[in-house]
Amino acid sequence: MSGRGGWRPSAVTFDFWNTLCFEEIGTLAARRHAAWLGLLEEAGVAVRPDRVWEAFGSAWNAHQAAWHANRQFLADEAAAHALEQLGVAVPDDLAERLTAAFAGAGEHFELRLTPAIEECLRTLAAAGVKLGIVCDVGFTSGVHLRGFLDRRGLLELFDGWAFSDEVGVYKPAAGAFRHALDALGGVPPEQAAHVGDLKRTDIAGARGFGMRAVRYVGVFDDADGDGPEGDLVLADHAKLPAALGLGD
Repeated sequence: MSGRGGWRPSAVTFDFWNTLCFEEIGTLAARRHAAWLGLLEEAGVAVRPDRVWEAFGSAWNAHQAAWHANRQFLADEAAAHALEQLGVAVPDDLAERLTAAFAGAGEHFELRLTPAIEECLRTLAAAGVKLGIVCDVGFTSGVHLRGFLDRRGLLELFDGWAFSDEVGVYKPAAGAFRHALDALGGVPPEQAAHVGDLKRTDIAGARGFGMRAVRYVGVFDDADGDGPEGDLVLADHAKLPAALGLGD
Protein backbone atom coordinates (compact mmCIF):
# COMPACT_ATOMS: atom_id res chain seq x y z
CA MET A 1 0.00 0.00 0.00
CA SER A 2 2.84 2.37 0.73
CA GLY A 3 4.83 1.15 -2.23
CA ARG A 4 2.98 3.13 -4.87
CA GLY A 5 5.22 6.16 -5.28
CA GLY A 6 6.30 5.94 -1.65
CA TRP A 7 2.87 7.18 -0.53
CA ARG A 8 2.56 7.97 3.17
CA PRO A 9 -0.65 9.25 4.76
CA SER A 10 -1.00 12.58 6.51
CA ALA A 11 -4.06 11.24 8.33
CA VAL A 12 -5.61 7.89 9.23
CA THR A 13 -9.23 7.50 10.28
CA PHE A 14 -10.61 4.46 12.07
CA ASP A 15 -14.01 2.84 12.27
CA PHE A 16 -15.04 2.33 15.91
CA TRP A 17 -16.92 -0.97 16.25
CA ASN A 18 -14.80 -4.07 15.62
CA THR A 19 -11.87 -1.87 14.59
CA LEU A 20 -10.96 0.22 17.63
CA CYS A 21 -13.17 -1.60 20.11
CA PHE A 22 -15.63 -4.44 20.34
CA GLU A 23 -18.38 -5.66 22.62
CA GLU A 24 -18.74 -9.13 24.08
CA ILE A 25 -21.73 -10.22 21.99
CA GLY A 26 -25.07 -9.38 23.57
CA THR A 27 -23.80 -7.63 26.69
CA LEU A 28 -25.25 -4.20 25.90
CA ALA A 29 -28.57 -5.73 24.87
CA ALA A 30 -28.65 -7.72 28.11
CA ARG A 31 -27.99 -4.54 30.05
CA ARG A 32 -30.94 -2.82 28.35
CA HIS A 33 -33.13 -5.86 28.88
CA ALA A 34 -32.38 -6.06 32.61
CA ALA A 35 -33.00 -2.32 33.01
CA TRP A 36 -36.37 -2.51 31.28
CA LEU A 37 -37.52 -5.55 33.25
CA GLY A 38 -36.60 -3.79 36.48
CA LEU A 39 -38.42 -0.57 35.59
CA LEU A 40 -41.52 -2.41 34.34
CA GLU A 41 -41.69 -4.60 37.44
CA GLU A 42 -41.22 -1.60 39.70
CA ALA A 43 -44.15 0.12 37.98
CA GLY A 44 -46.33 -2.97 38.23
CA VAL A 45 -46.45 -3.55 34.48
CA ALA A 46 -46.45 -7.28 33.73
CA VAL A 47 -44.40 -8.15 30.63
CA ARG A 48 -42.73 -11.48 29.92
CA PRO A 49 -38.94 -11.30 29.48
CA ASP A 50 -39.16 -12.92 26.06
CA ARG A 51 -41.57 -10.21 24.89
CA VAL A 52 -38.95 -7.57 25.74
CA TRP A 53 -36.36 -9.51 23.77
CA GLU A 54 -38.74 -9.72 20.81
CA ALA A 55 -39.39 -5.97 20.99
CA PHE A 56 -35.66 -5.27 21.07
CA GLY A 57 -35.12 -7.58 18.11
CA SER A 58 -37.76 -5.71 16.13
CA ALA A 59 -36.09 -2.39 17.00
CA TRP A 60 -32.73 -3.75 15.83
CA ASN A 61 -34.23 -4.92 12.55
CA ALA A 62 -35.73 -1.45 12.04
CA HIS A 63 -32.33 0.09 12.75
CA GLN A 64 -30.64 -2.17 10.21
CA ALA A 65 -33.15 -1.21 7.53
CA ALA A 66 -32.65 2.49 8.29
CA TRP A 67 -28.87 2.08 8.33
CA HIS A 68 -28.87 0.52 4.87
CA ALA A 69 -31.16 3.32 3.64
CA ASN A 70 -28.87 5.92 5.31
CA ARG A 71 -31.71 7.24 7.46
CA GLN A 72 -30.87 8.04 11.06
CA PHE A 73 -32.45 5.70 13.62
CA LEU A 74 -31.22 6.66 17.07
CA ALA A 75 -31.74 5.16 20.50
CA ASP A 76 -34.81 7.24 21.37
CA GLU A 77 -36.58 6.09 18.19
CA ALA A 78 -35.51 2.51 18.85
CA ALA A 79 -36.92 2.66 22.39
CA ALA A 80 -40.21 4.08 21.08
CA HIS A 81 -40.34 1.29 18.49
CA ALA A 82 -39.70 -1.36 21.16
CA LEU A 83 -42.38 0.10 23.43
CA GLU A 84 -44.89 -0.02 20.61
CA GLN A 85 -43.97 -3.64 19.93
CA LEU A 86 -44.54 -4.54 23.58
CA GLY A 87 -48.19 -3.62 23.14
CA VAL A 88 -48.74 -2.52 26.74
CA ALA A 89 -49.87 0.87 27.97
CA VAL A 90 -47.28 2.71 30.07
CA PRO A 91 -47.57 6.19 31.57
CA ASP A 92 -45.48 8.97 30.04
CA ASP A 93 -43.08 9.16 32.97
CA LEU A 94 -42.33 5.43 32.74
CA ALA A 95 -41.86 5.69 28.98
CA GLU A 96 -39.32 8.45 29.60
CA ARG A 97 -37.44 6.31 32.12
CA LEU A 98 -37.44 3.32 29.79
CA THR A 99 -36.14 5.48 26.95
CA ALA A 100 -33.41 6.93 29.15
CA ALA A 101 -32.38 3.44 30.28
CA PHE A 102 -32.25 2.20 26.69
CA ALA A 103 -30.21 5.15 25.44
CA GLY A 104 -27.95 5.26 28.49
CA ALA A 105 -26.98 1.58 28.61
CA GLY A 106 -23.60 2.35 27.02
CA GLU A 107 -22.65 5.08 29.48
CA HIS A 108 -19.68 3.96 31.61
CA PHE A 109 -19.84 0.57 29.87
CA GLU A 110 -16.43 -1.02 29.39
CA LEU A 111 -15.84 -2.35 25.90
CA ARG A 112 -12.73 -4.23 24.83
CA LEU A 113 -9.94 -2.71 22.80
CA THR A 114 -8.94 -4.61 19.68
CA PRO A 115 -5.53 -6.29 20.02
CA ALA A 116 -2.52 -4.00 19.54
CA ILE A 117 -4.67 -0.95 18.74
CA GLU A 118 -3.12 1.23 21.46
CA GLU A 119 0.41 0.47 20.22
CA CYS A 120 -0.70 1.17 16.65
CA LEU A 121 -2.33 4.52 17.49
CA ARG A 122 0.65 5.71 19.51
CA THR A 123 3.07 4.74 16.74
CA LEU A 124 1.03 6.63 14.15
CA ALA A 125 0.69 9.69 16.38
CA ALA A 126 4.43 9.68 17.10
CA ALA A 127 5.04 9.69 13.33
CA GLY A 128 3.04 12.91 13.05
CA VAL A 129 -0.07 11.33 11.53
CA LYS A 130 -3.39 12.96 12.38
CA LEU A 131 -5.87 10.44 13.73
CA GLY A 132 -9.64 10.44 13.35
CA ILE A 133 -12.73 8.29 13.86
CA VAL A 134 -15.57 7.68 11.41
CA CYS A 135 -18.26 5.71 13.26
CA ASP A 136 -21.75 4.50 12.43
CA VAL A 137 -23.54 4.65 15.77
CA GLY A 138 -26.03 1.96 16.74
CA PHE A 139 -27.91 2.52 20.01
CA THR A 140 -24.88 3.82 21.93
CA SER A 141 -24.17 7.50 21.36
CA GLY A 142 -20.94 9.00 20.14
CA VAL A 143 -20.63 10.78 23.49
CA HIS A 144 -20.67 7.47 25.34
CA LEU A 145 -18.26 5.82 22.88
CA ARG A 146 -15.80 8.69 23.26
CA GLY A 147 -16.20 8.36 27.01
CA PHE A 148 -14.87 4.81 26.83
CA LEU A 149 -11.83 5.92 24.83
CA ASP A 150 -11.26 8.75 27.27
CA ARG A 151 -11.32 6.37 30.25
CA ARG A 152 -8.72 4.24 28.49
CA GLY A 153 -6.50 7.28 27.87
CA LEU A 154 -6.84 7.05 24.07
CA LEU A 155 -9.22 9.86 23.17
CA GLU A 156 -6.41 12.39 23.45
CA LEU A 157 -4.65 10.69 20.53
CA PHE A 158 -7.45 11.62 18.13
CA ASP A 159 -7.58 14.99 16.42
CA GLY A 160 -11.20 14.79 15.28
CA TRP A 161 -14.10 12.48 14.53
CA ALA A 162 -17.41 11.94 12.78
CA PHE A 163 -20.05 9.95 14.70
CA SER A 164 -23.22 9.35 12.71
CA ASP A 165 -25.59 10.54 15.45
CA GLU A 166 -23.79 13.89 15.43
CA VAL A 167 -23.02 14.21 11.70
CA GLY A 168 -26.43 13.00 10.52
CA VAL A 169 -25.26 10.44 7.94
CA TYR A 170 -23.93 6.91 7.95
CA LYS A 171 -21.06 5.53 5.93
CA PRO A 172 -20.61 5.08 2.98
CA ALA A 173 -21.90 8.65 2.52
CA ALA A 174 -19.08 11.00 1.58
CA GLY A 175 -20.25 13.46 4.23
CA ALA A 176 -19.13 11.17 7.04
CA PHE A 177 -15.56 11.03 5.76
CA ARG A 178 -15.53 14.70 4.74
CA HIS A 179 -16.58 15.76 8.24
CA ALA A 180 -13.77 13.73 9.80
CA LEU A 181 -11.07 15.06 7.48
CA ASP A 182 -12.34 18.62 7.97
CA ALA A 183 -12.03 18.07 11.72
CA LEU A 184 -8.41 17.01 11.12
CA GLY A 185 -7.67 20.38 9.56
CA GLY A 186 -8.92 19.83 6.04
CA VAL A 187 -6.67 16.91 5.07
CA PRO A 188 -7.25 16.07 1.36
CA PRO A 189 -8.72 12.57 0.94
CA GLU A 190 -5.86 11.49 -1.31
CA GLN A 191 -3.52 12.04 1.66
CA ALA A 192 -5.58 9.91 4.05
CA ALA A 193 -6.36 6.27 4.76
CA HIS A 194 -9.36 4.76 6.51
CA VAL A 195 -9.33 1.53 8.52
CA GLY A 196 -12.54 -0.43 9.05
CA ASP A 197 -14.08 -3.87 8.94
CA LEU A 198 -17.07 -3.59 6.58
CA LYS A 199 -16.86 -3.56 2.80
CA ARG A 200 -20.19 -1.78 2.21
CA THR A 201 -19.58 1.11 4.57
CA ASP A 202 -15.87 1.44 5.40
CA ILE A 203 -14.18 0.26 2.22
CA ALA A 204 -16.70 1.50 -0.36
CA GLY A 205 -17.14 4.80 1.48
CA ALA A 206 -13.44 5.56 1.88
CA ARG A 207 -12.53 4.56 -1.65
CA GLY A 208 -15.47 6.45 -3.09
CA PHE A 209 -14.28 9.58 -1.29
CA GLY A 210 -10.75 9.19 -2.64
CA MET A 211 -9.06 7.75 0.46
CA ARG A 212 -6.98 4.60 0.67
CA ALA A 213 -8.91 1.83 2.43
CA VAL A 214 -7.67 -0.82 4.86
CA ARG A 215 -9.98 -3.69 5.82
CA TYR A 216 -9.28 -4.89 9.35
CA VAL A 217 -10.22 -8.54 9.93
CA GLY A 218 -8.84 -9.08 13.43
CA VAL A 219 -12.27 -9.18 15.09
CA PHE A 220 -14.74 -9.67 12.23
CA ASP A 221 -13.92 -10.78 8.69
CA ASP A 222 -16.40 -9.35 6.18
CA ALA A 223 -14.92 -11.46 3.38
CA ASP A 224 -18.35 -12.19 1.87
CA GLY A 225 -19.68 -8.69 2.41
CA ASP A 226 -21.19 -6.53 -0.29
CA GLY A 227 -18.64 -4.05 -1.60
CA PRO A 228 -15.10 -3.65 -2.91
CA GLU A 229 -12.00 -5.04 -1.26
CA GLY A 230 -9.60 -2.84 0.63
CA ASP A 231 -6.29 -1.64 -0.76
CA LEU A 232 -4.88 -3.62 2.15
CA VAL A 233 -6.35 -6.39 4.32
CA LEU A 234 -4.75 -7.06 7.69
CA ALA A 235 -5.55 -8.91 10.89
CA ASP A 236 -2.95 -7.31 13.16
CA HIS A 237 -3.01 -3.61 14.04
CA ALA A 238 0.67 -3.82 14.96
CA LYS A 239 1.46 -4.22 11.26
CA LEU A 240 -0.48 -1.16 10.09
CA PRO A 241 2.15 1.57 10.60
CA ALA A 242 4.78 -0.29 8.57
CA ALA A 243 2.22 -1.14 5.89
CA LEU A 244 1.52 2.58 5.54
CA GLY A 245 5.24 3.40 5.35
CA LEU A 246 5.34 4.67 8.92
CA GLY A 247 7.02 3.46 12.09
CA ASP A 248 9.69 0.78 12.11
